[in-house]
Amino acid sequence: MTVVNTEMSGGPRERVRRAYARIEEVDRPEAWILLRPLDDALADAAKVEARLEAGETLPLAGTVFAIKDNIDVAGMPTTAACPAYGYRAERTATAVRRLLDAGAVLLGKTNLDQFATGLVGTRSPHGAVRNAWHEELISGGSSSGSAVVVALDIADFALGTDTAGSGRVPAALNGIVGVKATLGVVPVDGVVPACPSYDCVTAFAPTIAAAATVVRTMAGVSAADPASRAWPSTVRLSAPPVSRIAVPREAELAPLSEQARARFLATVARLRERGAEIAELDVRPLLDVAKLLYDGALVAERYAAFGEFVEQHPTAVDPSVATIALGAKGVDGAALVHDQQRLRRVRGQTRTTLTDFDALLLPTAPTHPSIDAVRADPLGLNSFLGTYTNFVNLLDMAAVAVPAGSADGGLFGVSVIVRDFDDQVALDIASRLVEPELVGDVPVLPTPGVELAVFGAHMSGEPLNPQLVGLGARYVGPCATAPRYRMYALPTSPPKPGVVRVGEGEGVALTGELWLLPPAGLGTFLAELPAPMTLGKVQLGDGSWVVGFGCADIAGEDISHHGGWRSYLAHGRG
Repeated sequence: MTVVNTEMSGGPRERVRRAYARIEEVDRPEAWILLRPLDDALADAAKVEARLEAGETLPLAGTVFAIKDNIDVAGMPTTAACPAYGYRAERTATAVRRLLDAGAVLLGKTNLDQFATGLVGTRSPHGAVRNAWHEELISGGSSSGSAVVVALDIADFALGTDTAGSGRVPAALNGIVGVKATLGVVPVDGVVPACPSYDCVTAFAPTIAAAATVVRTMAGVSAADPASRAWPSTVRLSAPPVSRIAVPREAELAPLSEQARARFLATVARLRERGAEIAELDVRPLLDVAKLLYDGALVAERYAAFGEFVEQHPTAVDPSVATIALGAKGVDGAALVHDQQRLRRVRGQTRTTLTDFDALLLPTAPTHPSIDAVRADPLGLNSFLGTYTNFVNLLDMAAVAVPAGSADGGLFGVSVIVRDFDDQVALDIASRLVEPELVGDVPVLPTPGVELAVFGAHMSGEPLNPQLVGLGARYVGPCATAPRYRMYALPTSPPKPGVVRVGEGEGVALTGELWLLPPAGLGTFLAELPAPMTLGKVQLGDGSWVVGFGCADIAGEDISHHGGWRSYLAHGRG
């Protein structure tokens, strides 16, 4: 996320004033369920400024955000777009608390498909949320208001939730970025459940970097959410330079119109032009299992979440939402277990199928219907919109949705879908799909990683660099040691240097590269390291210490005067 320069922008309070001026300008009241008074937001911004003056580091200072009104903030009502259901929250959801702690200022709570049940943005007593750019078209749901306030440049980012695609479909239909992390990476305590086993908190933002920064800030295990998960030590921190991408066969693109198909194929071509290897994959098993969410026994989770309330308040609930929830009441336990086991089998098969791929590229939504069309066919069109999204949470996958142009009078987008915990891979591949202004400075999402300094054959383009890439390492940038080292050309195959630390005044500064390695990757790397190479602490020119290469047995020509391995290869070798 591009951190706001508070001096140039006038500071957090000025950012708040601009947001409220924009709210007046665009006049989209249906996007909001609760808009905080300007004075309250300004008071929070003043506190952020005081924290900055006190020397705190606040990565989100100078930003404003909104949250979907199925997420709790202490002292504020949570309604899930059903006023009769509303309650005043006693505590703030962990995900929101982490954003506030990072310096972001909350503007308010946004409209949604009631009980987060829908992909259309029309199932709310507060009115259908109009699309940000085409008012006659839907905004997409259920996180409709959150997507629209980002697209209209009111909020710097917004939170949605995603069970069937609600953090991705609204992104596609409003031309912004939506990031849906692996299940459990972002805690869901303080979120009104829709399908408790598959709910996620998601981020909308104008750029990939901004959305990723929000997810990174929210991520981490929470004692309040027993299903929250930490990043594994083997997590990949980068997509390979040459990524292998699966795309659906022509038959699985049949739901798309001619224009939408052309847009999707153009996106595939862009990936290929940027170095990806593309191969077709039969995705029918994924699209078929997606039907379990609404048409199978898994829909029982909807009844478990809010079905009893619907029974007790039949007139307070949107008819489509009520139909879905009450229709799930009759699901018996045996049917539910049967579908859960089927899901488990498909999940394992999917892992195997995708072993040879880094990601799967799919359309996000097959069409962009009008509000009138959805009102005429509320269940059919809603189901159709989830064609390419419903399976992702069921199969414990992550996704990044990005814009991909327009089609048929509306907007079109694509999603990069990956296995669980390959979230960073999805971000990197998505960054290759869009123009630079939609990317930004993308942070490393999984934490922590181990910094490793390399000085020879493991640097970019050198013979042993694939060892790092294969472990999921990420290039950070060039580095240089403190002037306390000497370099020797070792008589090895392939050729590599040995770096040793020497006394004060006896060494030189050596150039190299800094990489970020998964924690488990460092252990693998060390175990496979041949003699006489060693790993230990290396001092950089700025005085910091990182893990780096050393040498246990000095041999070969002293090439220190070249200042680095690349210079030696270019000018001194032979």
